Amino acid sequence: LKMSAIVETSELPAVFDGVKLAAVAAVLYVIVRCLNLKSPTAPPELIYQDSALARFLLKSCPLLTKEYIPPLIWGKSGHIQTALYGKMGRVRSPHPYGLRKYLTMPDGATATFDLFEPQSEHCIGEDVTMVICPGIANHSEKQYIRTFVDYAQKNGYRCAVLNHLGALPNIELTSPRMFTYGCTWEFGAMVNYIKKTYPQTQLVVVGFSLGGNIVCKYLGESQANQERVLCCVSVCQGYSALRAQETFMQWDHCRRFYNFLMADNMKKIILSHRQVLFGDNMKKPQNLSDADLSKLYTATSLMQIDDNVMRKFHGYSSLKEYYEEESCLQYLHRIYVPLLLVNAADDPLVHESLLSIPRALSEKKENVMHVLPLHGGHLGFFEGSVLFPEPLTWMDKLVVQYANAICQWEKTKPHCSDAEQAVSGQE
Repeated sequence: LKMSAIVETSELPAVFDGVKLAAVAAVLYVIVRCLNLKSPTAPPELIYQDSALARFLLKSCPLLTKEYIPPLIWGKSGHIQTALYGKMGRVRSPHPYGLRKYLTMPDGATATFDLFEPQSEHCIGEDVTMVICPGIANHSEKQYIRTFVDYAQKNGYRCAVLNHLGALPNIELTSPRMFTYGCTWEFGAMVNYIKKTYPQTQLVVVGFSLGGNIVCKYLGESQANQERVLCCVSVCQGYSALRAQETFMQWDHCRRFYNFLMADNMKKIILSHRQVLFGDNMKKPQNLSDADLSKLYTATSLMQIDDNVMRKFHGYSSLKEYYEEESCLQYLHRIYVPLLLVNAADDPLVHESLLSIPRALSEKKENVMHVLPLHGGHLGFFEGSVLFPEPLTWMDKLVVQYANAICQWEKTKPHCSDAEQAVSGQE
């Protein structure tokens, strides 16, 4: 009896230790999987055609061929990169000083943008302005925009940042219309103001997320929109709202959850302007009714909000028509200036199937390059050693480095050989 009791008591602690070890192993496995710790660091994948421009860019932009190293502990998780960008914005964000400009649109809407003057001489000694379109419901006061603008100013760029119509909490709407997924009116008005006010300036067009769709659509809408434009950079856009619609309702990579959070934010913005949008206003779209306001309260996705409210600002008869007409997909092939399309392979908002669009375009057109790092999430792209990220991100540095290279390219082009000039002319 005593022997069996001893055997039992000595075996039980061993069993408990085994359970603890299994639990710890399971937790570690989940952490490694969730944080993607086994994922390698590597230079971004580049898709482009061999051309004089591409060869020049590869020499002039080290970040295109250099390994992108995110913070060791959490930087390989697209979700954490995205969440940190969304909640924190940027680390030790600067406060650049800008002047707010107001432009009255033909329909009575008041567009606003912030203008920031350069803080040093540009690398080619020319007057160059970055015209910047932020992400969904964003504006010049967002930390990631402030950080980027401060860095661009220090590199000799004037910056003009569009504030999406209705996004600034302290600016009232003056007509029953808000910004939409692909409306280029306000961005175009800002660009025209810059061209008129600074007749010697050349433009670098930059769009983040939804802003990437707007700037690409704007450039492709008219050849005249590309005059005095040196290049365009689009970061983390999805290219086709129609194709993205289905993927944004799926639960893999938590896209449905992100969709819900973004819809909730959009609802708050729309409801903050409900008196102008839904009140007794003669200019209110006729197809916008009180019933749509009721549906807005219960909406749980961006698609429901777009269908019940946003498409009606421009009179689209269906969500499909709205997404088809407002996406830049049909305009991309009409852009002839150098175009850099940047996405992250682990972006939880942009499904991998959508990346076939920039890939196909960059395989066809010599002026287009698609850059796809393994990590970065949605507008994250934090860099750092172990835990704490640096204030400047890989994205901030890449956009300025690419813009600098294009400026140099434009300056040296006349000194290229005849063959190279012919190639660049075809681009």
